[in-house]
Amino acid sequence: MSRILLIALVLLAQVAAAQNVEFDKDNFKSNKDGLKEAQKEIKTGDEWYDMDPPRYELALPHYLEAQKFNPNNARLNLRIGDCYLHSGYKPRALPYIQKAFQLNKDIDPSIHYMLGRSLHLNAKWAEAIAEYKAAQPAATGKNAAAIMATITKKIQECENGRKLEQKPSRVFIDNAGPSVNSPYADYGPVISADESVILFTSRRDNSTGKERDPETGGFFEDIYQSTRTASGWSPARNLGKPVNNEGHDATVGLSPDGQRLLVYLEDNGGDLNEAELRGAAWRKPEKMGSRINSRAHESSAAYTPDGRTLYFVTDKTGGLGSRDIYKVEIEGRGPAVNLGPTINTPYGEEGVFLHPDGKTMYFSSEGHNSMGGYDIFKSVFENGKWSTPENLGWPINTPDDDVFFVISASGRHGYYSSFRDDGLGSKDIYQITFLGAEKPPVLSQEDQLLASRAQPVKEASLAPPVPIATAQVTILKGVVTDEATKQPLEATIDVVDNSRNELIASFRANAQSGRYLVSLPSGVNYGIVVRQEGYLFHSENFDLPAGAAYSEVVKDIALKKLDVGVKVVLNNIFFDFDKATLRKESTAELERLQKLMVETPALRLEISGHTDNVGKAEYNKDLSQRRAKAVVDYLVGKGVDKGRLTFAGYGDSQPVATNSTKGGRQLNRRTEFKVTGK
Repeated sequence: MSRILLIALVLLAQVAAAQNVEFDKDNFKSNKDGLKEAQKEIKTGDEWYDMDPPRYELALPHYLEAQKFNPNNARLNLRIGDCYLHSGYKPRALPYIQKAFQLNKDIDPSIHYMLGRSLHLNAKWAEAIAEYKAAQPAATGKNAAAIMATITKKIQECENGRKLEQKPSRVFIDNAGPSVNSPYADYGPVISADESVILFTSRRDNSTGKERDPETGGFFEDIYQSTRTASGWSPARNLGKPVNNEGHDATVGLSPDGQRLLVYLEDNGGDLNEAELRGAAWRKPEKMGSRINSRAHESSAAYTPDGRTLYFVTDKTGGLGSRDIYKVEIEGRGPAVNLGPTINTPYGEEGVFLHPDGKTMYFSSEGHNSMGGYDIFKSVFENGKWSTPENLGWPINTPDDDVFFVISASGRHGYYSSFRDDGLGSKDIYQITFLGAEKPPVLSQEDQLLASRAQPVKEASLAPPVPIATAQVTILKGVVTDEATKQPLEATIDVVDNSRNELIASFRANAQSGRYLVSLPSGVNYGIVVRQEGYLFHSENFDLPAGAAYSEVVKDIALKKLDVGVKVVLNNIFFDFDKATLRKESTAELERLQKLMVETPALRLEISGHTDNVGKAEYNKDLSQRRAKAVVDYLVGKGVDKGRLTFAGYGDSQPVATNSTKGGRQLNRRTEFKVTGK
């Protein structure tokens, strides 16, 4: 066979392969039954596709069945591609739209735009830009300005994506596994600060109402919960009533301690509700006030670590874009405040989350330097303003929508939902592990001598370990119990700024388990006070300098009832170095002690001072006595009867810990009181 004839045959085969084949009898004379079934599938698919609004997810399986019979029909391939473009699996549209264009370049006036979108969603940046440019309308065309603006933005998104993909984020992205995910859609994860609990939204067949949404065909949304165990996540359980009802119930936000849950309900245009965990049971969600909910759509929200302020997303009028982020004091009276143009753009913002450090915000946006759809961004509040939002980068963000991201207090793990090839059925929840900066190679100082080379060769080795940046927050958690009975207590935990003598926040330990969790952003001298009616208060001190790295402290607290002989350490009494002068940071603790004396008129106390064994014993005893006297003098000055108080200095004679370590010596340097009468 001649070379020219062979080339001609190849070209003829390519033309034949690219020929549009209609679903008619002339093309399928030998398989009329198959044609009939395929036409039936197309008709059913068209009925769903042509509805207002179109039901793409119901049309798609019928079109795919017909495409098995005849893969070379331009119209059918285009409709399959369009269905995928309106699904969770948008990147799958590309081969079908490419095939439609190959079969018939004039199949649809918007074919170049659809090709651009499909290429864009598959991160084929340069090819997508070329198709977007081919889709640019004539200057005098109908709606030309609006179409041109859309295409211009899509081209810019591709440029953003190309730059971000060149410098990917160092992360692992792993499926959360079958204990959390199901064959149905699982999304909207929210976590406690220590990652011990995850709650999320799912459309499973065991939903509370066990009914399907007539608009989407999927089951109604319900909220599920999983708990972290030594072997991983426990099997997710439906929260049931009263949190879930027969309609849609979706997770929005969770307080750092996991005791308050924000729930989205489809009423009044879409409102935010709040449920409280009391013991092992969640209470019925209560609608939040009118300063938060409006007749518009309020879709996501997040608490600040102190639980006093709410950041939320709404599309109410007066914003900067289609959806904006606002903040409001929950118990205040003032209106919600728009976060302004640094955060909000002319496009949509969504999925707001505030880190337990109290200053780092994560949110999704269609604006800024998004690579397509919603991308996840990070901004830090410093010096009275929000920093320019930073894109979390590729591969966390993709050309499709990436939204509803949360992150642990440590900053090591993030969670969000995504459609991915390793999914268990539909949209799944994924864990992102942040690896930190890459360790750079350096040249060792030793030459490697090789017999085959005249000159020594420098050997590349790894640099010393690069520390992974962690959040500047301390997590304090544990269990509150009765010292005598060991039973859990639903105690109140007050968080005080000692330097300002100001109550920052109050929390409650869980009524059934006694568990508590408090987030303490760095940069504050904290007084932690645990109190319960009928018990003496317990105090702890955490002086966290600005920039202090993430730490997690487990502190179980046993409260003591008021009985003669009981001793309580006053951990928030501070003195100047080597002096008996009370520092102002002691004020809150002293006021608590004064209040205890006022509320218990028969109470008599001995205030005692203690030191470590550094220095001479005689000097330590004198210093400890002078410090104990300073506390008594303060209380007497505030009106407490002097006859109810005694003081003593014991120096280093009553240690509560070893003096051989720094931590032990610190525990021994203390002020405490003992009940001598009641």
